[in-house]
Amino acid sequence: MKHVTIGTAGHVDHGKTELVKALTGVDTDRLAEEKKRGITIDLGFARLDFPDGSCASIVDVPGHEKFVKNMLAGAGGIDLAMLVVAADEGFMPQTVEHLDILQLLGVKDGLVVLTKADLVDDDWLGMLEEDVKSRVKGTFLEGKPILRTSARTGEGIEQLREALHGLTLHAGEKSARTPFRLPIDRVFSVDGFGTVVTGTLIDGHIAVGDEAQLMPRGDKCRVRNLQVHGRDVAAVYAGQRAAVNLAGVKKESVSRGDVLCRPDSMHPTLMLDVRLQNLPDSKRIIESGLRLHLYHGAAVRLAKAVLLDRDALRPGENCYAQLRLSEALAARQGDRFVVRFYSPLETIGGGVILDEHPYRHKRNDARVLASLAVRERGSDEAKLTQAIGERDAEGMTLADLAARFDEPEERLTETLAALRTRGKLVEIAPSRYLTASVLDGLWADCETMLAKYHREHPLHAGMRLAEARQRLLHGKAQENADAILACFVREGKLALTAERCALPDFSVRLTKRQSAIRDELLRTCRAAGILGKKQDALCALFDKKDRVECARVLESLLSTGELVLLAPELCVEKSVLDAVGAQVKAWFETHDTLALGEFRDALGTSRDRALLVLEYYDRRGVLRREGDIRRPGARFGELQK
Repeated sequence: MKHVTIGTAGHVDHGKTELVKALTGVDTDRLAEEKKRGITIDLGFARLDFPDGSCASIVDVPGHEKFVKNMLAGAGGIDLAMLVVAADEGFMPQTVEHLDILQLLGVKDGLVVLTKADLVDDDWLGMLEEDVKSRVKGTFLEGKPILRTSARTGEGIEQLREALHGLTLHAGEKSARTPFRLPIDRVFSVDGFGTVVTGTLIDGHIAVGDEAQLMPRGDKCRVRNLQVHGRDVAAVYAGQRAAVNLAGVKKESVSRGDVLCRPDSMHPTLMLDVRLQNLPDSKRIIESGLRLHLYHGAAVRLAKAVLLDRDALRPGENCYAQLRLSEALAARQGDRFVVRFYSPLETIGGGVILDEHPYRHKRNDARVLASLAVRERGSDEAKLTQAIGERDAEGMTLADLAARFDEPEERLTETLAALRTRGKLVEIAPSRYLTASVLDGLWADCETMLAKYHREHPLHAGMRLAEARQRLLHGKAQENADAILACFVREGKLALTAERCALPDFSVRLTKRQSAIRDELLRTCRAAGILGKKQDALCALFDKKDRVECARVLESLLSTGELVLLAPELCVEKSVLDAVGAQVKAWFETHDTLALGEFRDALGTSRDRALLVLEYYDRRGVLRREGDIRRPGARFGELQK
């Protein structure tokens, strides 16, 4: 089912609230001060029912200049606009400002309503309609219906309802694929229920019982109850206005402008890369470094506008800019915003967010400008490649990309396959992608790192994998390290063992004397069997002049796996452990478990030595300890039979 929100806009006292009441029967002036003063101060909400059983939400926003902040809080979630113009006054300053705001927020459809039509004659209404047509020329309202109404007499109300119904039928569907997001425009407490927030769900869907997070502070909470227009519901979908009863959070810790979202789906930011527009009828020049008020959803932040390709933005112009915020904000790429002059407060422009988590840029950087151009108007392939490349070695999954670009995974798969075919992307693991340029850079680093290691440690079989992962990725994206190394192996660039990695043309080369020491060490350890030999005892086999070489050869044998450390300093020859492994494997062909005593008897050794062997297999994941017994572990298949 499609969910549409209609917003009113227009000058103070032009009849917006009475119009909504005539359409819905709901008086949206809920505050005592609003009743007293006769103007809408805060947001009001109503349900508009249509004859076919469908409905829409109406947001009645304030028209007074002093309450534009509240108007902006409600306008961010609307799909259709009713620009309200009083027939006895015509276009006024807030009419113009509200129309500008709707344009800046990307509203695509709507109509114009002439209220109080009963107060003027037809000739005046005809002239007013012509004036309205000229005023909305070049905006989304150009060519849209202009309807005459009177809330007092009922004139035109049913025609307006029909027109709004038609607009809702043609309104676009909102995505339910992206993680849910609800900008909060009201916060209050209800006895017996606790904290309640309201807003329009602009992405995804949310259900009773869902875990949620309040951004930008990051507090976790849970959805206890949901209402849409006063009715309890099990779930709310993008486009619906909702009241959300939250468990696990106090009213005092929630503010208008916060965002309720799926846990970990958004992250706070203090900078935004944007396309910034200065309105054609603005009276201000936006100079680089100018302080502005930023309006995003229901949030307001003080921001410094750093223009990235010029010194000043004149009326009617637009450019790339970086907005540096005074307080953290939760936003997403593609979000619209409005900026107002610092003092006096007046709407001068707005734009669209291109990057919600940018680095701090220098001005006039050609690479930054080119990157932003791709974000704004690049091809689907270019945007995908850039998004994945910006994540460096972390890359992106298919699910990440689907959420980022709000596209079905099936469609993205086709584009990703084409990019892989052309060598632009590499699938390092199922549905996880890196750009080829990032992978090439990682290989260049890896090759340099291993070449240096081989020079410095010529007797080692290679660098330990744990060290290679850390040094190659500098502690970042470690979950991708093995997949990246596996890519290098598949390409024939890297040799990999269970413990070490090396360049494929590298091999340990021993001198004649080192080879003789090696043979003696292996013979001695083989003869010792499962009892093994301490490293000190092995070095003591040789003259003092050979002990340094002995230590080097020992290190080499441990790196190649020909000797294994069963315990610190205790060396066992690999073939001995292979024979023990064969016994263990044979045991589990007829048994489900292995006890220490059973293993000791099978080996014909001491309890202590049997325990050392079992603990060695535990560390490798070959066996899995459960109390006093062992069972086959995840790497049991590695045992020799």
